[in-house]
Amino acid sequence: MEHADQPQRMSEAEMAQLRQLLRRYCAQELDQWEALRTETPYGSVYITLSRGRPEGTDESAYRPL
Repeated sequence: MEHADQPQRMSEAEMAQLRQLLRRYCAQELDQWEALRTETPYGSVYITLSRGRPEGTDESAYRPL
């Protein structure tokens, strides 16, 4: 059950737009890396975008956009 003070899940259209914008950002704006933080009702979320995969991490650990 949704509550007024709780964020709602993203629609399929919103998810598609997010993927499109992330691909565009990575192709046009991202230099080497970006470190972002956002607050949510459940605590901080840390986001790292990088042109390199962390050492020791297998390619299969990542979902394609």
